[in-house]
Amino acid sequence: MPHEKMQKIVIDTNVLVSALIQRGNAYLILIEVFVNTKIRLCLSDELFQEYCEVLGRDKFSKFPDFAVNSQMLLVDIKNIAEKFTPKIKVDLISDKDDNKLLELADCCKANFLITGNHTDFTMADYKGTKIVSPLEYWTSHIPK
Repeated sequence: MPHEKMQKIVIDTNVLVSALIQRGNAYLILIEVFVNTKIRLCLSDELFQEYCEVLGRDKFSKFPDFAVNSQMLLVDIKNIAEKFTPKIKVDLISDKDDNKLLELADCCKANFLITGNHTDFTMADYKGTKIVSPLEYWTSHIPK
């Protein structure tokens, strides 16, 4: 049996929010990140900071257990993610905060950047990283 390559992924914050609110594709992907040994979650300090800030917003407190679950998720992510420090700044996306995802994807040579934001991420690919929705990743790219 041929050795399958490790798949590197970058997950946009909106995917984490979706995963914590509903049990859809984003949720299934997160479960896979923790159990599938062929997936490596890539993270930068800047992206982790955004995860913490966004998941801590009051507007999500209306969802049952959101605060508790998001805190546990952040601890788990910190424990399993491979950390990278992007050296190159990018200015391609109109929502300036989202450029950090491209910087990380480039730095870690990610196979996929998973995002629910198709308003800002209009390209299908960035330097070899495929930019996909949670649905597209789950149905077509998840390593078996």
